[in-house]
Amino acid sequence: MGDGSGPFLSGFASSAVKLYVRLTVGLYFHNNRNMEMENAVLALEALAQNSRLGIFRLLVSAGQGGLPAGRIAEKLELPNATLSFHLAQLKNAGLIRCERQSRSLIYSADYEAMTALLNFLTENCCGGKIAQCIPIAGNCKPISKRRSK
Repeated sequence: MGDGSGPFLSGFASSAVKLYVRLTVGLYFHNNRNMEMENAVLALEALAQNSRLGIFRLLVSAGQGGLPAGRIAEKLELPNATLSFHLAQLKNAGLIRCERQSRSLIYSADYEAMTALLNFLTENCCGGKIAQCIPIAGNCKPISKRRSK
């Protein structure tokens, strides 16, 4: 091999490639975990405000069909500008979706995002012994309305 690479350099190059791959994979998974953490922080930050938490809970209780913006404002007694701001914050955090239906904007909870957040928060619940943990799905029961006497 007249190019000076010889067996030493080819072994060195092979080791360097293996090291690069190992570092790159480690960096990817580390960044992936950081991204998960950043998404959780963003979602929790959006929910850490009374009006936004109320809006999100209302949309969760409304189901997949969601609610028009006007109905949300009416139910929570929020001015339109304030509601618009809070809806944008929840949407930017990935917690709600918005769909135009004719002239109305219909907002609904993003149940996949909610489930992902709950899974992230309870990932190591009970030291990883999932069977000991209270199932989250058990909390999603319809609210029974009390009859007045």
